[in-house]
Amino acid sequence: MNRRKTLYIISIAASASLITYLHYSTVEGIHALHDIYRELYYIPLLVGALAFGLRGAILTYLFVAFLYLPYMAETWTGAIFFETERVLFLLFSGIFSFLAGYLIDRDSKRKKEMEKERYLAGLGQVSSAIVHDLKNPLLTIKGFARRIQGEKGNVSTAIQAIIDSAEVMQNIVYDVLDFARPIHLELKEENAAYVIRKACELCTGKADEREVTILVNIPDVPMNMNFDRIHMQRALANLISNAIEASERGQNVSVSADTKEDSLSITIGDDGAGMDQETRENLFLPFFTKKSTGTGLGMPIAKKIIEGHGGKIDIMSHLGKGTRVILRLPFKQK
Repeated sequence: MNRRKTLYIISIAASASLITYLHYSTVEGIHALHDIYRELYYIPLLVGALAFGLRGAILTYLFVAFLYLPYMAETWTGAIFFETERVLFLLFSGIFSFLAGYLIDRDSKRKKEMEKERYLAGLGQVSSAIVHDLKNPLLTIKGFARRIQGEKGNVSTAIQAIIDSAEVMQNIVYDVLDFARPIHLELKEENAAYVIRKACELCTGKADEREVTILVNIPDVPMNMNFDRIHMQRALANLISNAIEASERGQNVSVSADTKEDSLSITIGDDGAGMDQETRENLFLPFFTKKSTGTGLGMPIAKKIIEGHGGKIDIMSHLGKGTRVILRLPFKQK
């Protein structure tokens, strides 16, 4: 039994016992006070139902009846109206306990069923996304393997296509694993400027291919802070890569950094098409993507890495006006 349940049981026992004590310590002739005390029994009855469902509600009712009946017998007056009122309290409080416990159990069961349905739906979505992303490289590998088998076409081209497809599949597997398991950061003092520039270098090939220019604006001052360099480079490279993909040929992607007293701010901006409201709202949901390729795990993983460093990621984007991604990282990890 966990600590919370123990506290519930103690509060139920204490409140019911206190109410009974008030009955015994108050002059019997003051009926108005005794009526109030009697109604107060509904508090532990409700707590018992909320905390433990139908079983808890019934046990709490039996405990309340066990406390109240001796007092009721001891103070029996024989007055029909007065005693009928007390008997009806026992009856109605029992009905209340049963109904409250039943309804709470039913609601709890529904919630569990809905959670199970959401889990299964999410599992189906995950499976569908992974299968979809693995399908194309698998077809490529199969097709070029058959060409090699049939000695058709250029063997070196076929082998390179197989290697490229295998790397795509490997990246998908790594993305899924990185998202599914907790991130273990190895924090070391690093120069943030070096980490940012290295992330930009990792995206140079894609930028050249799409004829997009990466503009880096980083102050020439030491920006040493505790980083997991590999993870942070990956998060930044993912965000920069997204900015490049959103840009048209000839446009620029800006990467800048600014230091404040207690934090480092990194801004990645593009002048691309921007994002609509649906995309902004679902950007960090696993497997959500409007691209023709990719797992939709890049942004969730980047968010996971940034928050693992105690930071925060904000997105500002408007259709036709581009996107700004702002990272705020504290110099001291909490």
